Amino acid sequence: MANLLPVVVLLPLVGAILTSLTTHLGPRRLTPLISTVTTALVLAAGCAVAFQVGSSGPLMLVLGGWETPVAIALMSDGFSAAMLLMTAGVGLVVCVFASATPEITGGYWFWPLWLFLLAGLNAVYVSADLFNTYVALELLTVAAVALVALGGRAALLPALRYLLIAVLGSLLFLLGVALVYAETGTLATFGAAEETTGGLVLLVALGVMTLGLAIKVALFPLHSWLPPAHAGAPAAVSPLMSALVIKAAFFVLARMWINLSQGSAPTELAYVLGAVGSVAALWGAALALRQSKLKRVVAYSTVAQVGYFFLLFPLVIAGDGAASALAWEGALVFLFAHGLAKAAMFMAAGSFAHAHGTDELEQLRGAAARMPVASMSMAIAGVSLAGLPPTLAFVGKWQLLHASIESGQWWWIPVLLIGGLLTFAYTARVLRILLDTEDADDQQAKVEQGKFTTVRTDYHPIPQRMQYPALLLAVLTIVLGLRSIDLTELLQAGAAMGGL
Repeated sequence: MANLLPVVVLLPLVGAILTSLTTHLGPRRLTPLISTVTTALVLAAGCAVAFQVGSSGPLMLVLGGWETPVAIALMSDGFSAAMLLMTAGVGLVVCVFASATPEITGGYWFWPLWLFLLAGLNAVYVSADLFNTYVALELLTVAAVALVALGGRAALLPALRYLLIAVLGSLLFLLGVALVYAETGTLATFGAAEETTGGLVLLVALGVMTLGLAIKVALFPLHSWLPPAHAGAPAAVSPLMSALVIKAAFFVLARMWINLSQGSAPTELAYVLGAVGSVAALWGAALALRQSKLKRVVAYSTVAQVGYFFLLFPLVIAGDGAASALAWEGALVFLFAHGLAKAAMFMAAGSFAHAHGTDELEQLRGAAARMPVASMSMAIAGVSLAGLPPTLAFVGKWQLLHASIESGQWWWIPVLLIGGLLTFAYTARVLRILLDTEDADDQQAKVEQGKFTTVRTDYHPIPQRMQYPALLLAVLTIVLGLRSIDLTELLQAGAAMGGL
């Protein structure tokens, strides 16, 4: 079954080549079909890997029979398998959404670029080597920047800014990898963990890698590239960026902290990351409340939710065994829930924007009457992110609260509670506008007062295929909340490899 590990990387690469040929040479109508089928096959392979990891433990494979460090080593534990599942699952739903009309993809090149991105993401999740992890991060960064640039002329500047910032993050990560190699003499992730004795070199390596990956995750105050990138990206790209791309960098960051620094992690730096994450959770949510465009509301919501991820570090590093395990499960369950909910919110936002020609909130007033499915998707996903029961995010936040109490780090509790209230507040604000059935005369009066630039008259129906994928992911946050034990058991598989 370990032979499936290279399949989840090579299969989307083959699909990317095929879809590049059909996009360039034709027939183009086959491109979405090939891409969707390829993603479905990758999901099936991911399910098989997750089943094997859940039943028998982590999978390891060394390609070609060579000895490390020459060989390419692949590995999948519970964390890795869960990310493979989420990536292919969300990707398949987004493929269905994107196949509704080429107008929301920015063109047919979306499809090969998505498969290149999928290959890069999966390579990150199965790589057991620091340098190969760096190469995989570069592959997904190039694909992600190109996807953002599909938004047209307005997206070129945000895409260029994203590229420059991402390259800076990559260089910092590569510098950290070089320092780890100089200190341990190996690039194997777990081999380096066994060789390290801590000390200043490891501290510097961990610091620069953390800074580089925090840029890619868009942690406050390094998030400036994220909202413009979402605003300029096509509707089908934003769900991939928010739900999947930033997760890859956080996955590597969590691996570095839990595996590489086990037993010698700098506790003070872990507290700093938790504090910065707390500011991000509150500051991002406050800015989401002030946005006038729907996609920017969801983008700043991502900045806020990323902050919760970083509570993982102080709770795991400074907590005892039981509290660390709770924090590990809670943060990763919340990360999984965020991927589902945020993809649903961006697909719903894209549906509103495509149907109305704009995502200005004032111009979407009363849109719920015309698009009830998209409105319901937005509502369920927002409730999930706020952490209300019985959603999956509730399970994650509850475990983080429990870990805060168990470890004596009570000061994270107000962050989780206030952040949840702010999330509910900006979700309620959006829903109030969508549900507002203010009559046309009042809208015309506001136009005359200069409050609106135009009255919405150009609404046109959109395919059902654009609305139901978002609802599917939103409902899935509830279903998995009721079956969260399955996900937590999978995350526990191989957790001992990380010292938990």
